[in-house]
This record gives sequence, structure tokens and C-alpha cells, in this order.
Amino acid sequence: MEIQGLQKLTLLDYPGKVACTVFLGGCDLRCPYCHNGELVAAPAPAVMDDRELIAFLGKRRGLLDGVCVTGGEPLLRPGIGALLEEIKSLGYLVKLDTNGTHPDALRGLAEKRLADYVAMDIKNCPSRYRETTGVPTLDLAPIQDSVSFLLQGSVDYEFRTTVVREFHDENSFAEIGPWLTGARRYYLQSFVDRDTVLQPGLHPCTQEQLERFAQVVSPFVEQVELRGV
Repeated sequence: MEIQGLQKLTLLDYPGKVACTVFLGGCDLRCPYCHNGELVAAPAPAVMDDRELIAFLGKRRGLLDGVCVTGGEPLLRPGIGALLEEIKSLGYLVKLDTNGTHPDALRGLAEKRLADYVAMDIKNCPSRYRETTGVPTLDLAPIQDSVSFLLQGSVDYEFRTTVVREFHDENSFAEIGPWLTGARRYYLQSFVDRDTVLQPGLHPCTQEQLERFAQVVSPFVEQVELRGV
């Protein structure tokens, strides 16, 4: 399996853990504000393959607690289960990032205990999901299925939304809150512009706006926090 990127050390990507982050190219969404644009439409050249990754992880045992697997959308990869199984066999915790478009794959990995923590992106409220993901024909049913599965609590998880002024407002979060009723954790992440963003000219919200959005969601979710502000 081709690996498009490796961050050898992160203290941020896996809450409470010392980890590395593995980037897998390819995605079925085209979110205009995506930070990893080079991994989406035309995946970047591979920096290593799965054999080289496993060799790296073998040398880091005792130094790292976990491995974050992100993208793109990792669940698009047919070999993702085998890769996570090898990572787990080395004694690592696995955090999986997903957009929720592949609930059966997500459920299968969780049932096999190949993911210890799942971070699912909530792109927006359902009524603005297609606009925010850049896919006008997007079927929301799989995403709603993934939300429902995580809410059952069979695997530890968080939901998170990258907040962009052009796509999110208070009404967005008034709709998201009830959708995520009973969720353990929900993070609002401030958009940060980069050269790799798919659509130039987008803007973050103010901290005051983010705090207001968090207040709107907080009656429905156990823990709501701002991230990256």
C-alpha cells in the first residue's frame, strides 16, 4: 500500500498520546476548505509503502503510544484493515480519521478492535452538507449511519467540525446540536488558510463566533471545546 505522508511525531493529533500520523491519499469529498488538497483530487506521490511504514514503527516501539491514520479518506483503501492489524500487532493504539462516508468499513474495523479512537468530521448541518463537501449529489445516508454507529459508543470517538465563515453560521450549529444528541465529544476547529486549500479566499470565524457556536451545541453534547484558537 502506498503511503502519501508521514509525520514522525505529533503531540496534538491523538489526544493524550505521543503518536505519529500516517497520511493516505484519495478522498470521495471535495471540501473547498480542505487542508490536504494535495491528497484529494490527485494523490501526492508516495513517500513510502506499507512495508517501510511497519519497519519504521517497529523501531519506534516504546517511544510512541499510537498511530493516527488520516487522509484523504483512509476507508477508501481496500487494504486498510490489514494495515491496521499490522500496526496493532506492534502494540500501538490506532486513531482513525474519517469523513463517515463508509459506515460498513468503519463498523467492521471497530468490531475487530482495529481502531481504538475514531475522529469523524461533521462537515456541516445536514441541510448544508452537499454545499460544504463540494459534492452536489452526495448521499447523506451513509454519513448519518456512521454518526448513529459512533453514538452507540462501541468505540471511543470524537466529532469535529472545521468552521469556515463562508459555510457555517449559528443556524448550522442549531441543526448540528440535535443531530449529535448524546455525543461524548465535539470539537470546533478554526479554519486556517494554507497554500494547499482547494478553494482560495476562505476565512476563519472569530473566537467570539466560535464560542457562541459552542454554546449552541453544548446542551446536546457532553463535552464541547474549541480547538486551534
